[in-house]
Amino acid sequence: MATRKRVAVVGTGTVGSQAAWRLASRGAEVVAYDRFAPGHDRSAAGGETRVFRSVQTDDGRYVPLVRRADTLWGRLQAETGRELRRLTGSMFMGPADDPEMRTVMDVIAEHGLAHEVVGADVMAKRFPQFRLDEGDLAVLDPRAGFVRPELTVQTAARRAEELGARIRRYTPVREVSPVAGGGVRIRTDADVERFDAAVVTPGPWVGDLLPDLPWRVDVYRAISAWFLPEDDHRAGAERPAFIRMGDTHFYGIPSPDGLSVKLGLSQAHHRLVDDPNRLNRTVSPEELETFTAMVRRYLPGLNPDPVRLSAYMEGYTGSTRPLVGPLPDCDDVILLAGFSGQGFKLSPALGDIAADLALEGRTSQPIDFISTLDRATA
Repeated sequence: MATRKRVAVVGTGTVGSQAAWRLASRGAEVVAYDRFAPGHDRSAAGGETRVFRSVQTDDGRYVPLVRRADTLWGRLQAETGRELRRLTGSMFMGPADDPEMRTVMDVIAEHGLAHEVVGADVMAKRFPQFRLDEGDLAVLDPRAGFVRPELTVQTAARRAEELGARIRRYTPVREVSPVAGGGVRIRTDADVERFDAAVVTPGPWVGDLLPDLPWRVDVYRAISAWFLPEDDHRAGAERPAFIRMGDTHFYGIPSPDGLSVKLGLSQAHHRLVDDPNRLNRTVSPEELETFTAMVRRYLPGLNPDPVRLSAYMEGYTGSTRPLVGPLPDCDDVILLAGFSGQGFKLSPALGDIAADLALEGRTSQPIDFISTLDRATA
């Protein structure tokens, strides 16, 4: 009879909660740790919604991972009976000659993705909430929409517990260290435990936990702002998520209640975070100027004064490609970090990959371009 592997999961946020679910579903003995509790809003997993999309704007190599995530989103919803994701479609808009818009069309062609190119006249009638510039291209991804981050994290963690995982809430991990001869030692303020392997998903605290990491992960403060429409939405109106590319780069997601719209900016507008334990959650009036200009220019149906503001943290690598795989000289510690804004839509697939690597030492998923193996820089 095969020995049941004992695996620690350090951090039960966006990816850690999914890793705990996938590990527990495959029979591992799982002990997960979190400095707060699953579903907290102190890192990157808050904000009510995150975009899920099949079409990619920067690298077509993510498409197979998105497809795997798509399957697992459905599986987690079926196992729990919770609506974690809603497919509303997602609109890509921007100058036809913009590099990201060209990538969108190239990825669609390469992978045969379902899509609809929407002409300007049709846009004005069917999607009056958007305003296009002359020369813009608009492309609708029907296999897209939004996911609910807080609900997803709590649901994945609860499902893991139902399958036998133990979650140690409000228990910061102080050290993850390899054991001579194999295995991993996890130290908290309360005790030290030994495991066969550890999946480390520390989010913005990656530098605190792993100060000698050979790759750099910069933590940025991202602002989300919610806006109300000037008038009620017409009955039956289509309200897809959307991404605006070009000189003005932002994204938007309709709220689950169908009333407000959440807007977010690209990395270029984020501020570096010196200490993830001291995130500045206050948004200054000056930081709203970019939002106001975007709303007035491209979203004519919204009141430009936001009704809600929130700040979160996201980790970015220099290449914007995540770090997925074992630490150097330590195959038993599996790191997943630096998702660079790509994490939530991929999270079930990333959790599944983490389970593959922790239990089998390999994965059939195509992760060469994001793997830590033989990767000199990030």
